[in-house]
Amino acid sequence: MTNLFSPDDLIHSYTRQQAIEDGVLMDVSETAKEAGVRFPVALTRAVWAQYVEVPDGVDCQDEAGRLWDVLWMFRHGAEGADGDRFEFDLLVRNDNRQADQVTLRAICGPGDDAKPVITIMLLDED
Repeated sequence: MTNLFSPDDLIHSYTRQQAIEDGVLMDVSETAKEAGVRFPVALTRAVWAQYVEVPDGVDCQDEAGRLWDVLWMFRHGAEGADGDRFEFDLLVRNDNRQADQVTLRAICGPGDDAKPVITIMLLDED
């Protein structure tokens, strides 16, 4: 079987590593390992901005704890997942009132070296 395309046919590629270097993806693999996740994990910039960064004026929150919450809920959602993608819920407090439930999507696919990587994103991201 011959390939339909050669490397010369490639117009543009954007690697996961480039996305991490550009800040489009936030590599959280080290913290994910502590939560029991075997594969590299990245959050989209939007997830980081909305659910990991602590909004101004919010008391009793820090980025480490908020990141842990995302990864812990991801890990527990992954235990019952069937397939390469699933959605999971977590509670996030972005003000000094009650926490809101949010839903995120996780996708596992091949990374730059074709080994599995996980990306956690908002529902309207792909």
